[in-house]
Parts: sequence; C-alpha cells; structure tokens
Amino acid sequence: MNTPPHPDHPTTPHDTDTPRDLVGIGIGPSNLSLAALAHPLAELDAVFYEQRPRFDWHPGLLIDGARIQVPFLADLVTLADPTSPWTFLNYLKTHQRLYPFYFAERFHIQRAEYDTYCRWVADNLPGLHFRHQVDAVRWNPEHDVFEVDFTHLDADGEAEALGRTHTRNIVLGIGTEPYVPDPLRPLVDAPGVPVVHATDYLAHRDTLLTAGHVTVVGSGQSGAEVFLDLLRNRPTGREQLHWIGRTDAFAPMEYSKLGLEHFTPDYTRYFHALPEGVRDRLVTTQWRLHKGIDADTLAAIHDELYRRTLNGGWPDTVLTPGVRVRTAGRIATTKIELHLEHIQQNTRTRLTTDAVVLATGHRERPLDRILAGLDPYIRRDNSERPRVDQHFRLVLDPSVTATGCNIYVQNAERHTHGVGAPDLGLAAWRSATILNTLTDKETYPLPTRTAFTTFGLEQQPRVPPARQAPPTLTPLVDRR
Repeated sequence: MNTPPHPDHPTTPHDTDTPRDLVGIGIGPSNLSLAALAHPLAELDAVFYEQRPRFDWHPGLLIDGARIQVPFLADLVTLADPTSPWTFLNYLKTHQRLYPFYFAERFHIQRAEYDTYCRWVADNLPGLHFRHQVDAVRWNPEHDVFEVDFTHLDADGEAEALGRTHTRNIVLGIGTEPYVPDPLRPLVDAPGVPVVHATDYLAHRDTLLTAGHVTVVGSGQSGAEVFLDLLRNRPTGREQLHWIGRTDAFAPMEYSKLGLEHFTPDYTRYFHALPEGVRDRLVTTQWRLHKGIDADTLAAIHDELYRRTLNGGWPDTVLTPGVRVRTAGRIATTKIELHLEHIQQNTRTRLTTDAVVLATGHRERPLDRILAGLDPYIRRDNSERPRVDQHFRLVLDPSVTATGCNIYVQNAERHTHGVGAPDLGLAAWRSATILNTLTDKETYPLPTRTAFTTFGLEQQPRVPPARQAPPTLTPLVDRR
C-alpha cells in the first residue's frame, strides 16, 4: 500500500438537506479506528468532530521508553482488515522505516511511536474535523434524524462559528478523563505546591525533578512509569521518593496467553450475556487484567533500585502498597501533608511531601452532558447507566430505533462489555462490528471464534428421551 490520500484532496461536497449516515463525536484511537475502516466505504457519508486542535494520545505520559501494553498488530485496523492502507506497517513503509523495525524485533512499540502513527492517520484521513466542539444532540421526530449542534473554534479555542448537522447515526468516542480521588481533589484545585495528575506528568517533569520530596500515588502502570522515570533522574542516595498505592501489592499484570483471552470478542460476547449484577461483580475482581503493571517495568524498577546499592547503603525510597489516602492538606505554602491508612494493618500515619503525582487512573467520561437532550429516549439499567446492546448501540426508545437510527458508543461500555472495552486490541473489531451493523451487511468479515477458552457452559439442546418401544417378540418357528 502507498501513502493514503491527504484530506486536502477534493471530496464531494455534502448536501446539507440530506442527513449524513454517521457523525462521530470525539477523535481518539477508537473513533480514529472507525474512521479509518469507514474510509473505503464510498456509500457511507461519515464525518467526525473533535474539539482539540489535533490528535494527541495522553501526551503527558509519553515518557521516553514507555511501551504500549499490546502488540503492534493492535493498531487501528489490522485485526479487522490487514490490507488497509492505515496499518502500522504501512505507516512504517511510508516513512521508510520498515527494515529498521524489522531488525529491531519489537512486538510492543513505544507509546510515543503509537501516538505518532495515529497522528499520521489523523493528518491524512479525510472527514476529520478538529476544533469542532459538539454542544448538543437532539432527536427530531418530525424528520426521524438526530440533530448535532457544534461550535467551530479558532486557533485560540474561542468560538468562531456555530453549525448544525443532521445524521441517522451517531458514534460517541469521547474517551476518558483523569480521575482524582475525593480526599485529594482540594489539593489539585488549589495553587501552590505541585500536585499533578500523571496525565500531565511531562509538562511538570522539570519541577518534579527539582522538588525536595516527591510522592507518587497509584500502583498501576502509570504510577510505575512515573516512579521509574523520577528514580532514574534523581541523585543516588538523595532520591527522596515515596510510592504508595491501594492494591495489596505492586502486582504484575495478568499477561499469560490464556489470561489474555479475556480481551477477545469471545469473552466480550460471553460477558455481555451475563446478568447485570454478575457483570458488576466481575469487573471489580478483574483489576489485574488491566490495572496491573507490566513485568518489564517492575523489573526495570528493581534493577535501578539494586544498582543504587552497589556502593553500599540503600536508596532513599519508600515503596508501600496497601495504603490509602484518607485526607490531605497543605502546610503553609510549601508542603503537603497526606494522612495515610494501611488497609491490612489498620494503622495510620502522616506523610509530609513537597510534590505529589496522582497516578490514580482515568474514568469513562460521562455521557449525560452531551446526551442531555436525548434523556427521555435512553433506556437505563438498575444503576441508571445507559444500556448497550451487543452491537455497541445504546438501547433507545422504540420510536427512535424503529426508524433505523442509532447511537453507538466506544470505550464507554465496560459495564456491559467487560474489561476489554478500553483495550486497543479490540478497537478494530468493535469498529468493524459497528460498521457491519450500520451497513446491514458483512462489510468486514469477522471471525466466529477467537479464543481457545470456552468461558461458559455451552447450552446443548435438550433431547427428549425416546418413548419406550414395545418389546420385539421373536416369532416361534415350527422346525418339524
């Protein structure tokens, strides 16, 4: 495949009186995957809106050497269409880097390279509109279409023009947002001592490297990467680093071959068919499938700590799992006091620090704001969350779905589809599933089986017992 067409190439203008087939809201990896797979479908009129000025993927966590936790085959399209011009391998070929990658023998690429690859797709794919903030979505029952209101932003992020488009289908890919636990929220909202979420780590890295004592809160992958980067770049013997987390251990991610089958379409279908209460209980117990730490990162941390003992002594670091932050406050204008509780010991203490990095993860961005105008049509579960069917469609009132119009969601369905919802390895399959459903044909043939594991008992058809047949009598034969 050669370089894909540039979005500046002329395209057929849209007839504003004709509703579009699809409007995508948000351009992260999920919707970028959908846009790439929708690109060759000439019959599909699709457009995607994003309020940011360009594509970027957690820019504050693109730490040098940090790798994504899925193989490079989990790009935007390969697992649904390896012949697509938007594959990671075609990106390498276009930039004359295919042979260097081949000899590097890297199955897991750096996060920064994945970000660059996605930006290459976004820069060359038509139908993507950045600096477009979607303000509201409504249902128009007179014309059986969705109305999408948006604001076109200028280079400074200020409103430049208002617009509206009509569409039969919407796909929400608005992603996640940084999560800050309630005890720490007042620290983030107040100025002074640096308290930053890991998402913004690189923007504050220089300040954190020169701070006296730094505490990293969070025992997942982001916390491990931030701790390792700080450790590598602070003086031996004067590291002054504290790393705490709620989990019982700084635990490795479940990365066995059969364990990874929880990130297959087979498991997603199994999970979706479970009762709501069972799904909710499962999600809370499966944290090591997606919140554990890559084993190589744990090894690198131990190697760095060990290296600092070669000349005698121990590094000035404290690593304590099983700890939660009860409350927090500022001491004057220069320090922070964290009130800690050890969960297993049921003991409490105080920790004074000069800076805090909150590696406390992300949460799905709430859909309620953008879908407020559709609230009467949305069907919800027992916890007031939107119900999502197996094809990633919100369950809406029949008056809407009877018209053939639907709203799809991406990376907002963990409560219905399981731990694989945010996983990059399922993005292409989910996008293909959405397109197959939307076009009502097998636009992208998908496998019927993807795992060796059978996650539930197969329901064998019950065969009624055969009716008792009368005994067969052996005829008597006169042998005279």
